Formats: sequence, C-alpha cells, structure tokens
Amino acid sequence: MHPHLHTEEVQKGCADVVAALDECHARGFMHKVFGGCTDAKYKVNMCLRAQRLEKTRQNREAAREKRDHIKKVWAEIDANS
Repeated sequence: MHPHLHTEEVQKGCADVVAALDECHARGFMHKVFGGCTDAKYKVNMCLRAQRLEKTRQNREAAREKRDHIKKVWAEIDANS
C-alpha cells in the first residue's frame, strides 16, 4: 500500500516515475495484467520508500533534539531545586 500518488509531497520527488506509471496504466487493462507495468510500479515503490526513509530520518532527528532539550530543562530544574 502506498500514499496517494498525486499529493504535493509525492510530486516533489517522484513526479517522473509516477507519470511513467500513469502512462503505463493508460495503455490498457491487459497490459497491466500481463506485467507490463511491473517495472514502473517497482520504481514508484522505490522512490516512495526513499521519501519515507528520509522523512523517518528527519522525524527521528527532530525527536532526538526535542528529547535532549527536555533533558536539559529538567537538569536545570533539578539544579535549581
């Protein structure tokens, strides 16, 4: 399962591979059924995976910074008590 392919976030980095998948799907149902779009779908999945991993890395970094800030504040509170 993947996110909606026509959102702004997906279009920033994966617009070309999503367009290739759309073009492949436009060729018809039988083309999709017999695996004609498998390569395009794989490329979309890899692009979306890369975006997800980057977002996860950024979220982890932000959480670490927030956690360090909270520890610092608590240390100051304990020192002043």
